Amino acid sequence: MSYGLSVYVIDLGLARGAIGSRDEKLRRMIGGRFKRWMASDDQQFSFEIERGAPTRYDALRAVIDGGPFDEEYAFQYGYSYKLVCEFHGRPCFNNHFSPFRGDWLETVDKGLSALGIDAVEVAEFSYGSLPAELPRPEHLPSYGEWTVDQCRRALAQWEAGTAEQRQALDGEVLAAIESCAKWWRDAVAADRGIAGFMH
Repeated sequence: MSYGLSVYVIDLGLARGAIGSRDEKLRRMIGGRFKRWMASDDQQFSFEIERGAPTRYDALRAVIDGGPFDEEYAFQYGYSYKLVCEFHGRPCFNNHFSPFRGDWLETVDKGLSALGIDAVEVAEFSYGSLPAELPRPEHLPSYGEWTVDQCRRALAQWEAGTAEQRQALDGEVLAAIESCAKWWRDAVAADRGIAGFMH
């Protein structure tokens, strides 16, 4: 099975603040911008919707209103929160993480460790959990965050690495870490954090 990673440079507080905000204007703007995506998602999850899952728009309404949530269909609220992050954030180039298989995130983390980078872990996006106000999906999407301070430390650790350390890494792992360094640099420049979804 293949997975994907969607990563955003974002004001984490702004995104989290949307949960339970009851901001109808925000809900309408997100629904309008992503109307086509939401219709496509509803087709993809039509079987679950027929069994009682909320549509993506109804799930978005619940996220913005702070509930009610149906725990059985927690994945719908997770994907709706992803729309909130897509709306408020700036997507990061992640060609080295979509698609991927197996333990790729852990493999990249071993590369980070070999370079002396311990401020962040890419696997955080696979085992982290959604903000506490939302039900936790049993499977996907999974979610994680890096604060701007973590990004700043990771960037400093990356820049302190040597050419010899980098050359010792597998080429694909190094390319993935170089992508991460670009995310950290963008986050630090914007004074924002990073939100990531594995799906």
